[in-house]
Amino acid sequence: MSKPTIQIVPRDAALDVPRRIVLDGYAPGPVQLSAELRHPDGSVWRSEATVTADADGRVDLDRQAPSAGDWREADAMGLLWSMRRVQPPSQAALTDEIEPLTVAVQARGADGASARAEFIQRYLVDGVERRDVNADGIVGTVFTPRGAGPHPVIVVMNGSGGGIPLQRASQWAAHGYTAFALGYFKAPGLPDHISNTPLEYFERALRWARAELAPRKGFVAVTGQSRGGELALLLGARFPELVNAVIAYVPSILVHGTLRAGRPGEAPDSPVWTWQGQPLPNVWKDNPDADWSAFDQVSADGQPVRQAPAFLSVLRNADAVAAARIPVERIEGPVLLISGTDDGFWPSTLYSDRIVDALRAGGHRWPYRHFRGEGAGHAIGLPNTPTTLIAKPHPVAGVLLTGGGTPLANARANAASWQAARDFLAEASA
Repeated sequence: MSKPTIQIVPRDAALDVPRRIVLDGYAPGPVQLSAELRHPDGSVWRSEATVTADADGRVDLDRQAPSAGDWREADAMGLLWSMRRVQPPSQAALTDEIEPLTVAVQARGADGASARAEFIQRYLVDGVERRDVNADGIVGTVFTPRGAGPHPVIVVMNGSGGGIPLQRASQWAAHGYTAFALGYFKAPGLPDHISNTPLEYFERALRWARAELAPRKGFVAVTGQSRGGELALLLGARFPELVNAVIAYVPSILVHGTLRAGRPGEAPDSPVWTWQGQPLPNVWKDNPDADWSAFDQVSADGQPVRQAPAFLSVLRNADAVAAARIPVERIEGPVLLISGTDDGFWPSTLYSDRIVDALRAGGHRWPYRHFRGEGAGHAIGLPNTPTTLIAKPHPVAGVLLTGGGTPLANARANAASWQAARDFLAEASA
């Protein structure tokens, strides 16, 4: 019998590229398969499964489901998304950095014969240039793709965790877009909290992107997740002459208060966004129907808080909803909404359905679509990444929250929504 091998194709590619993984040369019968990722932030992730080599000693992970283990689907990327974190980060500042990720795969057959192989996932692919930006108070990072420009531009924003979304922006650049990862709090030179963030900052950033990044055909899209999804819709509606398309991940049709991202001691219904020095109305402020009990609950016995029910209470007050509603019908371009039907943070599917209703009622002249991640939670993002860490401390407040969903549903939503987003933006920017 030939020596066992693990064939991984491609071995070195962008993070979003799925790999074909085939085991060969094993004794027919069970094979113990394991994978390990040692993240640059110091965390360690592992997965394992039992697969069965056929009479030819072969296992194709895209065609054969494991009989036991951390994933049970015929999916080579199952060894990635099913990874469990066995060691927490030691350098939290590197969690959203873009160092290459090396995944080690090992397989041992029934006769003890084994093989080992590695593959590399890259955020920053060859030819993409990175430069940090601090101009006129605008803070972020620009990723410029290979090849002669100009390129369409996409402005990428984080949610209530703040910071600069390097990972998602770098992956957009890998697909031919000039990607501007824009910080607006918890980034160098910016406030530590989301409180009273002026929309004028984003207007300046959009104008800067148009002037300095030379977008092809003048095309500039915006995308954000969670509070960033709320913000992306808000910018499209407030500055339609500056925004040509919107991709909103797990968004809201309503303006909310600071919630968990405000200054220490600040009430959670305090204003987030301002315009010309005045706060935008948010649905929580002076809302007599607001029920904070689900939001304020304290996690017991390590159980995470599922805060989404609190967000349904404010919807009972029509006046508060009307005052805080984002006028999405003012957006002058295509809109893609991405939601999870089991979102534990807030009801992003309900919000997205209402956005679709508003666009339809307003006779929106551009394409719009709502991608529903069935059974998925709040943390829909890039594919081929671990999805098992569903409960996490909020990055500002530190409260342990559940985003909802299951590892499988979240992994499927990551892969399918990323393809939907790529298809959407290619068509919108053509």
